[in-house]
Order: sequence, then structure tokens, then C-alpha cells
Amino acid sequence: MIKDLNLQLYAGNGIPIKQRNQTIPDYEPFVEGDDPQNYLAERGLRDAVNIALALRQPLLVTGEPGAGKTRLAASIAYELGLPLLEFYTKTTSTATDLFYQYDALRRFQEAHFTEQKDVDVEKYITYQALGQAILLSQPPAAVNDLLPKTLQGKGPIRAVVLIDEIDKAPRDLPNDVLNEIEHIEFTVKETGRTFKAEQRYRPMLVLTSNSEKNLPDPFLRRCIFYHIPFPSAEHLKDIVQKRFSAYPEFTPEFISNVIAHFEEIRALAFKKKPATAEFLAWLRVLRALDLDPKNLKAGQAEALALSYSILAKTDEDLALLKKKFV
Repeated sequence: MIKDLNLQLYAGNGIPIKQRNQTIPDYEPFVEGDDPQNYLAERGLRDAVNIALALRQPLLVTGEPGAGKTRLAASIAYELGLPLLEFYTKTTSTATDLFYQYDALRRFQEAHFTEQKDVDVEKYITYQALGQAILLSQPPAAVNDLLPKTLQGKGPIRAVVLIDEIDKAPRDLPNDVLNEIEHIEFTVKETGRTFKAEQRYRPMLVLTSNSEKNLPDPFLRRCIFYHIPFPSAEHLKDIVQKRFSAYPEFTPEFISNVIAHFEEIRALAFKKKPATAEFLAWLRVLRALDLDPKNLKAGQAEALALSYSILAKTDEDLALLKKKFV
């Protein structure tokens, strides 16, 4: 899989690939980065997760983009054997959106442009991640008709709920949802029904933030907080060995050389420092191109320079990289 990477599929000269006697191969996807069984948390993060579980409080995780904040929730759900329910915050998200969404437009259309007399409001409500988690804490017979088919019949059970990038939301959202998160309950105002989680099946909430703006103090007081630091060289080595143990081409010497060069890169005065996700992508490309940054062969300097585009996110950072190492 690693050796088959072909960087010459796009010629950039307007000649179709068939005329060049080439085909796009059916590459196997790189699943290592997304597979929760390959997630490797360091000691501080493990402790934070266990404290949040013990105290039944939400876990708020910060860290550089690409530090593994989002994938943490999948790792927890995988290890605990619980369903993972995800909510990806938007700039337009409201507190209600965490629990359910009401399609008022569709109801209006069906009520006014069809012959329907009695409109069942419930059919226009779609329960979202946190709402689904609360429903899953109930006996299936009571809530099956409110859940998607993939979740029907699974309860009563705890769930892991990811609320990703909560700092993207309007500032009022965290405050608006304080009571609901603390008591794990919500009311559907369109039907008047209130749902409250059974305490023994209280979902675990994992909230991530890129710290683009400050979250309200009352909200922060109700969370267990942890900042994921950039991994040490030893932890990076453990991550690589765990994810790529099936590939003999990832030798200990190659891994050590790439990590050493990456640490030199991280030490530069970057505007946007590359994080763990960029490092792992860069590592795969280096291996595919048979590039060892500490033992370059003749003619490989240009290829190494091209690989830096994975790590640099601005023109200034890319120029700095090439000036320093090429």
C-alpha cells in the first residue's frame, strides 16, 4: 500500500490519462489514522478522561489543530464499547440544535399545500447527538420511534457524545445549554415533551475547542479541562509504531530520523506550526518516496522540498523551510 503511491497521475498538460496509457489505481485507503484502536493517549489525557467519567462531567479538550482532539471521542467509545454520537458545531448553531432540529418549513408546506388535516408535529423533528444520547438512556419501547434505525433497540445504554469545536458557536450557546448539560435533559418546545437521561446511563460528553475565542466562565466551571500538548519525541515514536506496525518499511532508524527532522522544523519561527496529523501524513509520503531526511540520496533534495508543502500552511512558512533545509 505504501509503495504504490503514484505522484505522476496528473500531468498538467491537458493530455487525458487514457492517452498516456495510465489508469487511476484502486488504492487501499489509509485507515491507520482514523481507526480508534490505533489512538494512543498520553498519561495526562488518560487521567482527564477517567476523572470526567468518575465525576460524570463533560470533558473539554483543547490543543493545536491536528492534535487528536476530535478522534479522542471515538477512542473512548471504542474502548468502552459505547455508541459514538457526533455534533459538529457551526457558527449558526443554537443550544436547541444539540438536542433536536425542527423542520418548520416542511411542516408549513405539507399543512398548507396538501390535503392533510391533522399534522403530527413529531414527524418534523430530528433528534441530534445529545438528544439521541438522552433517548438511548430510556427503555427502547418508549423511544424507538424517535431514534434512527441504527440506534433503535440499543438502549438503555450510555453513549459518548462529541460536540466538536464548540468555540465556533455563538457565545450565547454554551451559557444557553448550561442547565441542560448539567441535568442532561431537554424539552421539545413544539410538542411539550421533556426527556431526561437516566443517571446510570448518563452520556459522556467530549467537547473540543481550538481556543479561537474564550468560553464563558460558568460553562468552564462545569467541565473537566485538558489541553493536549504536542507529543514528545518518544510519544511520537510510540504513535508511529502503533499505527504502522504492519509495515516493515517503517524501520526504527527511519522513524527516528523523521522525528528528529520534524522537531527541527517545529523549532522554526512558523506562523502555523505543523501538528501530529501533518507529521503522520508527511511520514507516509516520505516512506512512499523512499526519502529519509537524514540520509538523502543523490537527487532527492528537490523531492524533500516538495514534501514540505504538507507541513507548511503559508507561503512564508514554506519559504522558511526551504531556505533552512534545502
